[in-house]
Amino acid sequence: MKSREGALRLKRFQVEEKRRQVAQIEAMIAEFERMARELNDQVLAEQERSGIHDAGHFAYPTFAKAASQRRDNLAASERALREQLAAAQAGREEAEAELAKVEAIAERDQAATEKHAHPMQRAAAVQA
Repeated sequence: MKSREGALRLKRFQVEEKRRQVAQIEAMIAEFERMARELNDQVLAEQERSGIHDAGHFAYPTFAKAASQRRDNLAASERALREQLAAAQAGREEAEAELAKVEAIAERDQAATEKHAHPMQRAAAVQA
């Protein structure tokens, strides 16, 4: 019985860890999206300030080029994080399914134990 309780605690911990991992990746994606929006706004403001919107123009602002490159890098990182998120969500779902199985087995064993308990033990359990 003790080993089953330990396995149950372990599965619950694993599910919580997977949930934390998913939440952390989602937070990182949201932060990258926010940063990319800010960079895009900065690029647009710099283009308006300089009056040059063509990135190939010889006088295109250096800051706008650098901010555009950083924004593109963030977008690439965001795509990679979305792939990691999909894998983490699948892992979380698998861990939740395993936890449900272990909980069902524990409930079944508990019911079987109570069913086969001596009548006096059942009465004591009810009073407790």
